[in-house]
Amino acid sequence: MNGIMTTTSVLSRHDLNDHYSARLGIKRMYHRVASGLYSIGVPDRQSPVFVTANYSLSFDAVRTSLKDMGAYILVLDTKGINVWCAAGKRTFSTDELVNRIELTGLKQVVDHRELVLPQLGAPGISAHEVRRRTGFKVEYGPVRASDIKEYMRTRKATEEMRSVRFPLKDRAVLIPVELKNYLLPIVAIPLILYLIGGWLPMLLAVAAALGGIVLFPLLLPFLPTKDFSSKGLILGLLLSLPFVAYLLMDHGMTWTSVLSAVAYALALSAAVAYIALNFTGATPWTSRTGVKKEIFRYIPAMAFMFFGGIAIVVAINAALYFGVV
Repeated sequence: MNGIMTTTSVLSRHDLNDHYSARLGIKRMYHRVASGLYSIGVPDRQSPVFVTANYSLSFDAVRTSLKDMGAYILVLDTKGINVWCAAGKRTFSTDELVNRIELTGLKQVVDHRELVLPQLGAPGISAHEVRRRTGFKVEYGPVRASDIKEYMRTRKATEEMRSVRFPLKDRAVLIPVELKNYLLPIVAIPLILYLIGGWLPMLLAVAAALGGIVLFPLLLPFLPTKDFSSKGLILGLLLSLPFVAYLLMDHGMTWTSVLSAVAYALALSAAVAYIALNFTGATPWTSRTGVKKEIFRYIPAMAFMFFGGIAIVVAINAALYFGVV
């Protein structure tokens, strides 16, 4: 039996720094705690046992919600992945839960045989199999750790506790890590386009990057359609309108300005949609099968639009250079 580790509901400066690093995507796979059994407060043999992932932000969310409570936290080895994603990847799993119960000697620590799991971990856990193999009953608690205390008071989850929300705050949290991941292209591509074609292509690239990375998650619930890709296409089209208006007003309704406007709209819409598709893995609104279908459905169209837009621009410039028109 492994020893019981202790923890508190208070986050240290080190914990906060770890949170900041995680939100910026720095050392992504290093934000984890040791798996095993933790005690918080002054638990006894009747104290509840909560199960979570060893992703440090998941663990911290649980322990900070247990202020002034005596409890145990059973941390599964999910390879530093949060509960929801780990359940999909089968690391927050039946086998890992059974294994962790045995390794920690949990049966000798508590007299009851109940485990409280996060609702989002349900896809990875077979409750009846856990009970058959260990004798522990699996009970699914609320979606959010902040509701644990109220849930434990009534032992009932309200509809609100069961609802998966993705509010503005949660969507905004995604922006810094995406900006960090796309930092090199955000700087390099506009610079290259400026050197090749001037300020208009440069601004087009900046609009695509910031539109997809910043505006898309903020506006996500307000964009029509269900698929993230089609939402991105709509947002990209809206962002292209100022460029289209500029070209048509500055150069008139010539064939070059009209085709350039079409090319810009195609390329910008496709670029924003591609970036938007990346957010499917960071939201509780999507499923693995749905994302796969969306990828196969929209990626060919995005490629056709993006490279078609580039081809139009190249053709226009070639025609002008060689004096075809």
